[in-house]
Amino acid sequence: MTADVPPRTTASRATGRPGDASPFALGLLLRRAHWHAAAVMAEALRPLGIELRHFAVLIVLVDRGSTVQRDLAEATGSDKAGIMRVVDDLERRGLAVRKTVPGDRRVRAVEITPQGIELFDAAHVAAEPLAERLVAQMGPGEPEQLAHLLTRFAYPAGGEA
Repeated sequence: MTADVPPRTTASRATGRPGDASPFALGLLLRRAHWHAAAVMAEALRPLGIELRHFAVLIVLVDRGSTVQRDLAEATGSDKAGIMRVVDDLERRGLAVRKTVPGDRRVRAVEITPQGIELFDAAHVAAEPLAERLVAQMGPGEPEQLAHLLTRFAYPAGGEA
């Protein structure tokens, strides 16, 4: 008696090679691009003593102002325990503070401090030449086109993310 073996298929397999036709290729390419960009941006943040996870929270705080921890977790793709550790780190460094939310003593909002704003601005100055290095091989208008396409991909018109 022979075991049933599924027939061989000619479907594409994800290899990670440029031009891969696999349905997984786009995800793998985006992941590789993320790793590359994250490594370059981490290089800019390292001398400032913070990591990308810290900077992600600072971005949200600068953009939204005082934000409850639950919303910070959602905005940064973190979990409750992870966001608490990041906010603890930022508080220890004097870059953010937790404040009670009027009407709900259990909920804490996080605010960026003046020192946090200074570090946020310094990070942008440090990142500028590195960001230029990220797109150095692109032609005129291509960095903007890439940003536009990735924005449409990450934030579809239907609101699905």
